[in-house]
Amino acid sequence: MKLILRWFSGGDDSVTLQQIKQIPGIVGVATSLSDVPVGEVWPLERLIALKEEIATAGLEVEVIESVNIHEDIKKGLPTRDRYIENYIKTLANLSIIEIKCLCYNFMPVFDWIRSDLAFKLADGSSVMSYRQEEVLRMNPLNMAESMFSKAKGYSLPGWEEERLATMARDIEYYQNVTVDQYWANLQYFLDAVLPYAERYDIKMAIHPDDPPWPLFGLPKVITNAENIRTFLALNDSPANGLTFCAGSLGANLDNDLPAMAKEFSARGRIPFAHLRNIKRLSAQDFDESAHP
Repeated sequence: MKLILRWFSGGDDSVTLQQIKQIPGIVGVATSLSDVPVGEVWPLERLIALKEEIATAGLEVEVIESVNIHEDIKKGLPTRDRYIENYIKTLANLSIIEIKCLCYNFMPVFDWIRSDLAFKLADGSSVMSYRQEEVLRMNPLNMAESMFSKAKGYSLPGWEEERLATMARDIEYYQNVTVDQYWANLQYFLDAVLPYAERYDIKMAIHPDDPPWPLFGLPKVITNAENIRTFLALNDSPANGLTFCAGSLGANLDNDLPAMAKEFSARGRIPFAHLRNIKRLSAQDFDESAHP
């Protein structure tokens, strides 16, 4: 196992690569080109420059988190094939810089949701927090504006401006998409992409839904052991795997994390893990907390 940290490129991280290098045991970073519009091909020259920047600091980059999936793919629209083709081209470019694992998600509209980006704890530190009732009281568009106002000028991966431009329309569209249809759209993507992931020796590691329960009438499919088994059965490619996010899965009181880790690691399906922690306050309220 290699220990790495998430690092946001392009000046979007207050922590430098040089500071990360000083942390005992850390050998590399997971990163991305978050400014590339969703659905477009990641330019090879920028990926080469990114790897060189990280290598100059004495660190590795073998994990990308993440290449976001265009909503047309998730919706199953006829235009999805063009975006899938671009995704495959990006995989080819990632293979050239020797990326071994790609963390991605298939969550509709929102990559993740929190009610507060800087909740103050008793010790004076700040964490991201989630309060179900607060989220349910929010208009999704107002929630997006609130999150951006608290981001202190940094970009928010998964909350890109092009997504916000179509958010209301996308949420309305998904009200008529069943969970079965959503599974079918996910399988279509996997069947198209995984043969190329195998060819390029890249493990595709889907991230669980965050939080792991339905919101705003949107379908959620990666939330517990049962539907992770369903996901893995969609395509038995050795490139088809799971990002085992202890924080996301741990928000669901019914999830037995040690048992899930044992089961899916024994099957060789956990190429990447987020070993982060949360403090559960109730069935659907939690604070993120200190973790190694």
